[in-house]
Amino acid sequence: MQAQILPGPRTLTKTILIVIALAFEFPGVATRVATLGLSAPLVLFLGLYCGLLACLWSAAFIRIAALRWGWALLFALAAVLIGTFQDATADAMSYDAFVTMINSAGFADDAFAQYAAALVWAAAGAAFLLVGVGLKPDARTRVPGIVAMTAPFAGLAVLTVLLFARGGEGGRGIPGAWTGMAYAALAGFEAATRPSTTHQPVRIARDRKGQPGDIVLIIDESIAARYLDINDPAGVRSGLASPPPGISVGNFGIAAAITHCSFGSNLTLRHGGTREGYQRINATMPSIFDYAKRAGFATIYIDAQRTGGAYQNGMDDAERRAIDRFVQFDDTPVVDRDMAAADTLIAALNNGRREFILINKMGAHFPVADKYPDSARIFAPALPRDETTATTDTRIPKNLYVGAGSWRLYRNSYRNTVAWTVGGFFDRLFATARLDGALIVYTSDHGQNLHERGDSGTTTHCNPAPAVEEGAVPLVVIAATPRWNAAAKSHFDASSHYRIFPALLDAMGYDAAEVRRQYGEALDAPKADPATFNRLFNARLGRKPIWVGVERAALARPPVSDYPVADAATAQP
Repeated sequence: MQAQILPGPRTLTKTILIVIALAFEFPGVATRVATLGLSAPLVLFLGLYCGLLACLWSAAFIRIAALRWGWALLFALAAVLIGTFQDATADAMSYDAFVTMINSAGFADDAFAQYAAALVWAAAGAAFLLVGVGLKPDARTRVPGIVAMTAPFAGLAVLTVLLFARGGEGGRGIPGAWTGMAYAALAGFEAATRPSTTHQPVRIARDRKGQPGDIVLIIDESIAARYLDINDPAGVRSGLASPPPGISVGNFGIAAAITHCSFGSNLTLRHGGTREGYQRINATMPSIFDYAKRAGFATIYIDAQRTGGAYQNGMDDAERRAIDRFVQFDDTPVVDRDMAAADTLIAALNNGRREFILINKMGAHFPVADKYPDSARIFAPALPRDETTATTDTRIPKNLYVGAGSWRLYRNSYRNTVAWTVGGFFDRLFATARLDGALIVYTSDHGQNLHERGDSGTTTHCNPAPAVEEGAVPLVVIAATPRWNAAAKSHFDASSHYRIFPALLDAMGYDAAEVRRQYGEALDAPKADPATFNRLFNARLGRKPIWVGVERAALARPPVSDYPVADAATAQP
C-alpha cells in the first residue's frame, strides 16, 4: 500500500524540530565529509546517513503514543550521551570510549560538575529531538503502520551490524541518537555472549619469606608526571624529594600507565594483566589481594573516592571477599579525604602487623577547584571556589572555561590540588609512620592533558585520540633499602605500570621465575620495558590494542608563565 503523506502543520513542526536537533551535530557531519572527500566512501556515508534519517523520521509517525514516546526518549538519551562526550572532547565517541564511560558511571556526578556546559548543549539538541519524534502526528498524515513500527528497528540493526563489522569504529558523523543506541546494542550483545568466567585460585608457589614488613600500593588519581618536583623543576612540591633519614625513594621518573582512563589502569594494577594478555588475566586470574592473603598478609583497601561501600574500577563481591578491611570516608569532606587516607595508612604501618595495603587516593580527579584548602592556595590566579560546597561533594563553575587563559586558571588550581593531595600526603606520612621493613609503591592511574599546547576540547584524559600526557605517570618505590635506587636509575623514564604487579608478588615471596612467566618482568628486572600505554584498552570486536610510547621529550612542560614568579619559589620545598 502506498503511503499517503499530506504535510499538515504537525508534520511540518515535527520535521523542523528533528532537523534542528540534527543541526546541533552538524560540525561532526562536516568533519566526516571533509575527511572522506569526493570518494566512494563519501557516497556510502551519505547513503547511510540519509537512510538513518528516514528511519528516524518514520519512527516519529508510530501511531501508538507509548511506543512513539518510548523511541523518542531512547533517541534523546542517546543523543545526550554522545553529544556531551563529543562536545567535551572535540572528537567523535568510539566504542572503546563508550564502554569506558559505562564502566566509569560512578563518577557521573564529577563529570556533570566539570562538563555541565557540554551536557546542557547536548540536552538542548536532544530536547528538540524528543519533542519532534514524540509529538502526535497529524491525523491526515499517514505513514503505513508497518513502516513506522519497523523503521527504528531496521535503522538500529543496520548500524549495529556495520559497527560490529568495523570493530566498533565508523560512528563519526552519524546522528548521536543512532550511534548511542548502536553502541548500547553492541555492549548488550557482548555481555550476553561473553562466556562466564571465575577467577582462579592462587597457584604460584612461594619459595621465600619475602618482604619483612608491610607492602603498600598507592594509586593516586589524575597526577601528571611532570607536575611533580621529582620529575621537573617546574613541578610542585611532592613531599618525595627529601625523604627522612634511612628512607630511600627510588624515583623511576616518568613512566607509562596501563591506559589513559581510571577503570582499565586500576583493574589491571590489581590483577596483573600484561600487554599481551590483559583481558584474559584481568578476567580469570587472582587479584593482588588473593596473593597477599595466601602469602600471610592481612589485606586492607583504602578508598578515598567512593562512599557507602560502593565498588569501583571493576571490583566485585569475589574480590571484596579477599579484603579483610574495607575503608571509605563517608563523612569526611572531599578536601580532607587524602589526609584521612594517610592517617589510616600510618596507623596500619605502625600497628606491628604484616599487612598488604592498597590505596585509591582522591588525588586530582576533576573538578579540581575545591580539592585543596584555602591555606594551600599557592598558585594564582586560579578557578573560582565554591565555599558552600557540601561536605562530601565538590563543584566548580557550571562550565569549564575554554581558551588559553582559562586553562591557565585550571592548571593553577590543579597545581594547588597536587601540592596538597600529594605533597601534603607524603609530608604527613613521613612525619609519623614507621617505614622500616615496609615497601611502598606509588603511582597514578593515568596522567593529564592540561592543554598546555592550546588544543581543543575540555577533557583531561580518556580521549579517543589521547595526548601522550594522558598516559604519563609518576612511579616511585619507597623502602628502607637502597635496592630500588639502582633499579630506578637503570629504568629512569623507561618503565611502566605493567611491572608493578610482578614486583609486588616478588616482595611477597612468590617464585620469581613463575611470576615472570605469567606476569612479565618486575620493576628491577634488567630487561628494558617498552614504556607504552594502551589507547584502546577496550579492544573488542576483533580490534587490537593501540600502543603509545611515553617519552619525556614529547611531554608538555608545566608552563611557569601560568603564575607570578614569586609563587614558584613559595611552592618549592
